[in-house]
Amino acid sequence: MAYPQACKDHRGRLRVGAAIGVSPDAMKRAKALVAADVDLLSVDSAHGHSKGVIDTVKALRQAFPDMDIAAGNIVTGDAAEALIQAGANILKVGVGPGSICTTRVVAGVGVPQLSAIANVYDVADKHGVGIIADGGIKLSGDIVKALACGARTVMIGGLFAGTEEAPGEEVIFQGRKFKTYQGMGSLAAMRRGSKDRYFQGEENEAKKLVPE
Repeated sequence: MAYPQACKDHRGRLRVGAAIGVSPDAMKRAKALVAADVDLLSVDSAHGHSKGVIDTVKALRQAFPDMDIAAGNIVTGDAAEALIQAGANILKVGVGPGSICTTRVVAGVGVPQLSAIANVYDVADKHGVGIIADGGIKLSGDIVKALACGARTVMIGGLFAGTEEAPGEEVIFQGRKFKTYQGMGSLAAMRRGSKDRYFQGEENEAKKLVPE
């Protein structure tokens, strides 16, 4: 049996989640994803405690009452309560902890990751809602700390970015092999579709996008 430890559905298929933003076509995209048997929808934003995210989660929950819906990113208990009341049953926690994330220095906004998880945990636990710790995993011990603080799982980017399986162009620098690695707030990523995560979804001219 291939990949016996993988997360699979009752038909033996790998489970798949897909992120949507808060752009005007979010519901259209969500309907197409649900029709394709997606297992989870994630309302993905750099600032999850916002009207656009809350309204999108409400609309998704009304349209798909049995769908797993993740929402974020957040760092406070108030944000957790707002998203849970809107209909999210999974919360994504983390603003600025990623290895190449510059939110804390560019926007001056962020919370240390363990503190953020602790802030959200009490509210999430009260409602039986799971936490995804998004970012800040530099060493294996960071996974243990995140789980100990209340996260049910972690998101990892940088640790896998240099592997052969990861996408990205290989480059040789000073005799060593590297892979290009771009954050969601980079201009390149925005051009490919992440701009609505940073509230620039209606901007069509690349030169007017404001990357982190």
